[in-house]
Amino acid sequence: MKKIIILTIIFAGLSSVKSQVGMGKASVDGDAILDFPLSTTGIILPMVEALPTGIAASNGTFLLDQTDLTVKMRENDLWVPLSDAGSLTGTMPNTSGEQGGGVIIGAASSPAQGVLVLEAANKALILPKVNNPVANMKSPIAGTVCYDTVSKTMAVFDGLKWSFWK
Repeated sequence: MKKIIILTIIFAGLSSVKSQVGMGKASVDGDAILDFPLSTTGIILPMVEALPTGIAASNGTFLLDQTDLTVKMRENDLWVPLSDAGSLTGTMPNTSGEQGGGVIIGAASSPAQGVLVLEAANKALILPKVNNPVANMKSPIAGTVCYDTVSKTMAVFDGLKWSFWK
């Protein structure tokens, strides 16, 4: 009986732990839920044929809209463009069917729909950090996002050029 009680306490404690993930690094900076090291790579956003609606369109969602070739973010229940119309040259769409419900970090479940869902009340995503992505990312593809440590902005590549957001 003692073993059952101890195991129950251990599993209850583990289930309440909030996840923090460092990609390619041993520790996470500050209050990050997902953190990347300084590099010459970024996150490549999913490319969609149609903008998600309803529950699949959670505020804070980022994607590459294949219909008008722009990187967009869901804000106040509207899709806001973060880039001009770009190009899909060099971009290979994923033609395989989706499997599973995606990966959720920070919670056991989420009402949000996505390939990667970060759920946290007090932690944030730290974008991959790149010193001057225009000069140092040799072959970015449409939908690449990173943090430019030189201009101190979010950098978004639309397939033709970089856009920078403060």
